[in-house]
Amino acid sequence: MTQPSNPAGAQDDAARVLVTGANGQIGLRLIERLARANPRVPVRAAVRSARAARTLEALSEAIRPEICIVDYGDAGQIAEAARGCRHAVHLVGILRETATSRYRDAHEASSRAIADAAAQANLRRIVYLSILESGPQSPNACLASKGRAEQILLNAKTPALILRVPMVIGPGDFTANIVRREALSRVLPLAAGGRSRTQPIYAGDLIEAIVAGLERDDLDDLVLDLAGPESLSQREFIERAAQLYGRRPRFVSLPRGLILFFAGLAERFFANPPITKTALEVILADDDVDPEPARRKLDIELTSLDEILRRCVGPQAPQTE
Repeated sequence: MTQPSNPAGAQDDAARVLVTGANGQIGLRLIERLARANPRVPVRAAVRSARAARTLEALSEAIRPEICIVDYGDAGQIAEAARGCRHAVHLVGILRETATSRYRDAHEASSRAIADAAAQANLRRIVYLSILESGPQSPNACLASKGRAEQILLNAKTPALILRVPMVIGPGDFTANIVRREALSRVLPLAAGGRSRTQPIYAGDLIEAIVAGLERDDLDDLVLDLAGPESLSQREFIERAAQLYGRRPRFVSLPRGLILFFAGLAERFFANPPITKTALEVILADDDVDPEPARRKLDIELTSLDEILRRCVGPQAPQTE
């Protein structure tokens, strides 16, 4: 494990937060939010490679975290990274398996390691980001693995807060770019005509939920289903986005089974397929939950769908490739 870069004074150690998987879009947003709230207490960011570390090193000095390169499956390395921290936010996870990245390692092994590390480092709480409908008995391999990871953390010595969320969308991020391209399409193929339901949550709302998980005292060993305030079909979602540009895509319905079949073929013939049947099943799952209990428990506000689309997808939203 590399030693933390940019170490700060010991007087602030107790307030530090360890963030695993910190180089992802959620991690970067969380780092900025925490750094701006208390610049004297930098985040300690754990990543698994020098390449991931460079993403964090490119951040402005005002928000740049301490950086550790660790093996996510090594409890000793993570415990060393967690030394002096109060909480951990565990963002490690994958939607699609590849030849070198498996669900059991990304979800279960990493959760077991951080649970052991948290006990060694005497952390107060672990906040874990999961997916709606996760559970050990799920027929979907990704959701089942996520469910087993949840159970590992809920049974650990250190209290855990599990936040299950659907699609997360923020200004300038990968998801927003995809939605914009779909909204601007003249012809758009959709599985089963886009009947599956989606309930996107604004990235900023999720960040506030995570921060609440670090600050509030009544969130130990809870599983909260958190989503945006509106559930609608994927077709209706794209139509709402397209309205911001005065567009109206023509939708072509593709059989869901056929799409899953070809995704399964891609898994057989490619070591790192662009999409897998398991990942597609998660993407096409119906998201339709009541977010109010979680919202009230976390004491946060939820951004309306129209405002999410305006900020993230509309003509004035940031655009990146």
